[in-house]
Amino acid sequence: MQTNENQNAVIHYLRSGSGRITEVERIPTGGAGSGVFKPISGQASAPNAFEGAGSVILSPDRRFLFTTNGGDNSVSSFSVGDDGKLSLVDVKRTGNIVTGPSGTAKSLAYAPSSGTLFVLHAFGPDHVRLMSVDREGRLTARPERYTANTPDKADRVSTMVVLSPDEKFLLVGTTFDELPTANPDGSPILWVRRPDGTPKSIASNAPDPDGLVIFRVDAHGTLDRPSFHDAGGGSPFYPAFLHSRPDHLVIGEAVGDGLVMGSIDPDGRLSVGPLVQIDTSAGRPSELCWLAVSPDDQFVFATNFGYSNISSFRIDGNVLSIAQDPACPKVTGDGTFRALNGTVSSGPSDNWMTPDGVYLYQIYGNASKLVGYAVQPDGSLDEVTSASIPYNSPQGLAGF
Repeated sequence: MQTNENQNAVIHYLRSGSGRITEVERIPTGGAGSGVFKPISGQASAPNAFEGAGSVILSPDRRFLFTTNGGDNSVSSFSVGDDGKLSLVDVKRTGNIVTGPSGTAKSLAYAPSSGTLFVLHAFGPDHVRLMSVDREGRLTARPERYTANTPDKADRVSTMVVLSPDEKFLLVGTTFDELPTANPDGSPILWVRRPDGTPKSIASNAPDPDGLVIFRVDAHGTLDRPSFHDAGGGSPFYPAFLHSRPDHLVIGEAVGDGLVMGSIDPDGRLSVGPLVQIDTSAGRPSELCWLAVSPDDQFVFATNFGYSNISSFRIDGNVLSIAQDPACPKVTGDGTFRALNGTVSSGPSDNWMTPDGVYLYQIYGNASKLVGYAVQPDGSLDEVTSASIPYNSPQGLAGF
């Protein structure tokens, strides 16, 4: 996990057979995090600074770990020892200039066949920048730059970048179609007025059906022109591919308050099924954002930023249904942060599931906790461990 502190570091944990985690070391990244500052809203201190996911990733062969440094728009690469110990190899800027208190480099995807690292930024127009990774893990920033904007949406806020398992398509999730203005407490305002006075949501894909951006990827990692697709719900925050059906994916809809299952055909066309929503009686939006798909593709665990808990969904063929909502008790924070729906939240963000599907780990930034759960056969979660983490800032989880 990266601390995302102003002097950023990666925390290395050891996981026991019982799921308990113990901190082993903290390794400086050589870059700057955003700290507790939240660039999306301008809040001086709030959890989920990036409004993104996938800021810490491992290469498929586990030789390298990559992390963003959101504060200065750089990326760090580490070599990974047999014991999991990290050694810093390189730090390079993405090429996007930092304006204001923080940059917004937030999400990573890696194509091993071409040695290409895709770096997503919250703010455009250059949302996606590329880096080349050599055999030793050294980084070289590339000149290519790509946007998630459309001709009539010049200030989109992106969330996550995901590479399809066959490395043919790069997907970019989005959350807002324009930069949000702020309430007095710093929280973003989700509605604006049209010229005729009627309200219009700034959430992406609500109602304009163009919230998920897909790029075709060539053999060198270069991207083709983007295509824009209906993601099936408001603010398609988190696309996640299934393990055994690599042309199928689930999409977490932050303002849609649920999940959608979809598929991508060989030409990159996206088809989506119906939105399956959680109980929103606690207020909307739930800000359902981060997903973990079980290795057998039977369950999806979805983190509810606004509700301070996790919901689980069952996959049966191409049908999604609620398994447990919620799947675990609410984790309380220090009472200082309110989500978009007005509820006091502990600001859970990134999660990670062990490759055997036995344990799930969840960041609760405003509670200063990393919590580990044992996954139950019915999709519920039982807490088995927790570790103290820095306040509000941490982002990203990866492991093996």
